[in-house]
Amino acid sequence: MREAAQPRVSEKPLVPAQKVLRHSVRGQILDALRAALVDGELVPGEIYSGPALGERFGVSATPVREAMQQLALEGAVECLPNRGFRVLAGTPRALAELAEVRALIEVPVMLRLARTVPAATWESLLPAARATAEAAAAGDLPGYADADRAFHRAVLRLADNAELVRIAEELHRRAQWPLPGAPRVRRADLVADAAEHSALLEALIARDLPVVESLVREHFAGSAG
Repeated sequence: MREAAQPRVSEKPLVPAQKVLRHSVRGQILDALRAALVDGELVPGEIYSGPALGERFGVSATPVREAMQQLALEGAVECLPNRGFRVLAGTPRALAELAEVRALIEVPVMLRLARTVPAATWESLLPAARATAEAAAAGDLPGYADADRAFHRAVLRLADNAELVRIAEELHRRAQWPLPGAPRVRRADLVADAAEHSALLEALIARDLPVVESLVREHFAGSAG
């Protein structure tokens, strides 16, 4: 009986070979790995070892493994005992389901906020919207992913529900993982996606509920974030 072929351990470089500060080492590595995931540098199906990544970061394997275990909890990788971590592959169906769930959670909240939050509060979020536009214009995909989540997080925090913000953030992060073999998101698509943030704030300031609902649903269904 033939043995199944073993997936190879990737030797591809993931991140710049730079040292990280000793404080919050695990958090820094987790951020770097998340950025590599969004940017497509962590390749679905590939296996990455903690010691190899630790050597690149100039740290022990322990904080790398801890960061990878967090990614496993988020559904981005699976742990392979004594071997490392395999990056899991997403599917178009999974992304569509995430978009549906995000809409079910966030659209009613957004409409409630649109009825109650004063215009001045929405105007205070304009810098967050501009941050997404700047990252998009630079073609900075990981930077855009961070700015995009920060914008949505700032909006949802107005609902004063920490559990809502936590769940929405987790769903949003998972929705940003690229599909295997998918072309890199174009700068023009990022720019168009970022423009929807400013349009949403304008609709919220005007309390135009039909436009708010339409923008949010379209943003989830066909955006980069």
